[in-house]
Amino acid sequence: MKSTTGRTTKSNTATTLEFQVTILGSNSAAPAHGRNQTSQIVTYGRHQFMVDCGEGTQHQLRRFHVKSSKIDHVFISHLHGDHYLGLMGMISTFHLNNRKSPLHIFGPPGLDEIITQHLKYSHTQLKFPLFFTRTTTEGKNLLLELENLRIYSFPLKHRIPCTAFTFEEKYRQQKLIKEKIVGGGMAVEEIQSLLQGRDVINTDGSIKYRASEYIKEPVLPRKYAFCSDTVFDPSLVSLVNGVDLLYHESTFMEADKDRAKLTLHSTAEEAATIAKNAQVKELLLGHFSVRYIDLYPLLWEAKAVFEATHLSEEGKTYAIK
Repeated sequence: MKSTTGRTTKSNTATTLEFQVTILGSNSAAPAHGRNQTSQIVTYGRHQFMVDCGEGTQHQLRRFHVKSSKIDHVFISHLHGDHYLGLMGMISTFHLNNRKSPLHIFGPPGLDEIITQHLKYSHTQLKFPLFFTRTTTEGKNLLLELENLRIYSFPLKHRIPCTAFTFEEKYRQQKLIKEKIVGGGMAVEEIQSLLQGRDVINTDGSIKYRASEYIKEPVLPRKYAFCSDTVFDPSLVSLVNGVDLLYHESTFMEADKDRAKLTLHSTAEEAATIAKNAQVKELLLGHFSVRYIDLYPLLWEAKAVFEATHLSEEGKTYAIK
């Protein structure tokens, strides 16, 4: 297993790039009531990223017809079992299936040791390259950069080191005023610059074409934030401000608020408060306690604070609009 730092790879930049989240598991400590432990697939264009990998995630991949062979990057928030115990099984399956393409894992210190020990005592020499990048609980950090997407981590307040992840589009292709472009004698590179919302600059530093004068309608880049396990923390507001979709743990209802504080988790109402104060577009609740069979009371508590709230439903895909 090899360690790496933040990497840069290539991606497509077409306007039709899919950007969405598929829920594989929405429960907290244990599988119950037909719900599995935490795991998600974030899709951006041709890339599939796994975020957390609770026990049973491989079953969920098959159940919801997600091609695991397309997963090249896995992000693990912390080392509580309901967030990573499915990882070693998935790595083993990749090995048995003769995977050749590299797998990149981003996670807390100690996860690399856990993986190494499993491989050591099972006498397994992986048939594919595995690269590991340690996350840190100090500040906001760039983990991975694609041509048009950056993935960051930042710390959450939990019982053990834990990080959130944000998936942030760099730009979206703009809609240009065709009448100003046709017959204007622009070079292809100049048109591409305007499509990305950038001014075209002359060699002397002056502006040749001002993007705002050629853009029909500004299109803002999209952002998704994943906040796994955390106590209610108002400092998150600035870190997730304005994101299009926020996943925030909502393990408990307000009636169990004392339990939430004791275990450093959040209630649905607290998650909604973060979403409201951060002015996000939509909120996804998840990491539900096994004590709740019916989840709609959690949804109602959250909606009373922030209307654009949804329950994470396993097998359902949510678009980052």
